[in-house]
Amino acid sequence: MKQLFKQLFSSQKHLIQLILPLVTVIILATSLFATPALATGVYQIPSLTAGNNTWVLDQGEVISRLNEGKISSAFEDLAKQTNKEVRIVTVRRLDYGETPESFTKELFEKWFPTKEAQANQTLLVINTVTNGTAILTGDEVKPLLTDAIAESVATETVSVPLRNGNKYNQAFLDASDRLVAVLSGKADPGPPKITDNVQVEGTYKKAEETDQGNATAWVVGLLIAATVIPMATYYIYQINQPSSDG
Repeated sequence: MKQLFKQLFSSQKHLIQLILPLVTVIILATSLFATPALATGVYQIPSLTAGNNTWVLDQGEVISRLNEGKISSAFEDLAKQTNKEVRIVTVRRLDYGETPESFTKELFEKWFPTKEAQANQTLLVINTVTNGTAILTGDEVKPLLTDAIAESVATETVSVPLRNGNKYNQAFLDASDRLVAVLSGKADPGPPKITDNVQVEGTYKKAEETDQGNATAWVVGLLIAATVIPMATYYIYQINQPSSDG
């Protein structure tokens, strides 16, 4: 009887040892798929006011330091010469239910809460996960940067380089050149010319797709390990048990 209880206790203990790794992997796998990438809300964007010397807020981390400096210098010179201020904001992911348009409107009103503060402002925003864009302008800007031109900047000047290989630096350099020209009273250089591109879209994976693929590979590997290792352990345990005939 004593030997029976000892074997029963040993079997239960071993069963727990077999189950625990599998439970751990299941919890880990669930957390990997259930936890979304960090989203950005307007409340997370630093506050600023008209006249602030922050011209580019690259939270999506898609613009090189060199080009960020070029764009900032161009916008600062524009502000000194015309009193017109332009800012570019990139975010990686928006809160659930948020759109580039709603986010841009909320941020515009957060930074410039009155009509007077908004008058000379232009705000261009891009969500780098979807490459969705939006732009808003103040009343004093509209005679030069009309709604039609502003929309063209967001949907053509920025979007065309992104559709041709996610060329963020080119997109924002082109956008800043066009915005500075128009707001300086010069002729609108217009959107980029669209040329046929034989390369099939999707050859280059976005970071989000790569991250998801890596996470899936890890989970599959862990699940296989959690299945195979306990089975192998149990097999070794069984063959090392003393024979009941002995």
